[in-house]
Amino acid sequence: MAITAQEVNKLRQMTGAGMMDCKKALTEAEGDFEKAVDILRKKGQKVSASRADRETKEGVVVTNVSADGSKGTLLSLTCETDFVAKNDEYVAFANTLLDMAVAAEASTVEEIQALPFENITVAEKIVEMTGKIGEKIEISNYEVVSAETVVPYIHSNGKLGVLVGLVNTSGANVEEAGKDVAMQIAAMNPVAVDKDGVDSSVVEREIAVGMEQAKAEGKPEAMLEKIAMGKLNKFYKENTLLSQTFVKDNSKTIAQYLDSVSKGLTVSAFKRISIG
Repeated sequence: MAITAQEVNKLRQMTGAGMMDCKKALTEAEGDFEKAVDILRKKGQKVSASRADRETKEGVVVTNVSADGSKGTLLSLTCETDFVAKNDEYVAFANTLLDMAVAAEASTVEEIQALPFENITVAEKIVEMTGKIGEKIEISNYEVVSAETVVPYIHSNGKLGVLVGLVNTSGANVEEAGKDVAMQIAAMNPVAVDKDGVDSSVVEREIAVGMEQAKAEGKPEAMLEKIAMGKLNKFYKENTLLSQTFVKDNSKTIAQYLDSVSKGLTVSAFKRISIG
């Protein structure tokens, strides 16, 4: 049967699939729109399955902060190429997923994937998008931070995002300070807020490495642990946020900088998502 341009356009409006894909689906379905939609979904599933082992090193990070500034969310939607990542429709889709996650108060990627999207789930919609775009797409990360004030930062390339949770704000305007700290996190990638937040396995590894290095340097056995602890303290200074030297003012640590902005101001939590 002959498929008209109007019918093809109607299916395209319904699914967002390409003109030729819509025409082929309608022809195969003999003009039945529901069957045509199913055919396009199956095409998406096939494309998704065929690209399951592909790496998604491109994409976009999007952020949302509640109206009262006390809760922030970050979501990364990844794909295979920079060309797709910069597509307006792709970025809009990422923001739609984040809006849905926020509205549903989701806390994990799995919870987002299970949310209803039109008459299917988010997971199924992502498969549809994979079929439409021809690349593997996935929600690779989702983070939530709650605090007195949460400040977001998205790097200019759109592939790196940070949330900083500030406490003891004393009602002060701390947006600029929060942005400074977020940019510090983006650049320096600390492992934790302070030494208390460093995973015990990391601490044990740093001590073991420090002792091995000291032993290799011929240091006395009795001095090995002390030397290793000195190296551990250096690790804390370089890799925990509040102890790091403030990039914009080397005379201060991040803790000292925040305290100079407002007495007692500090970071309670942060999250960093980077693509690639």
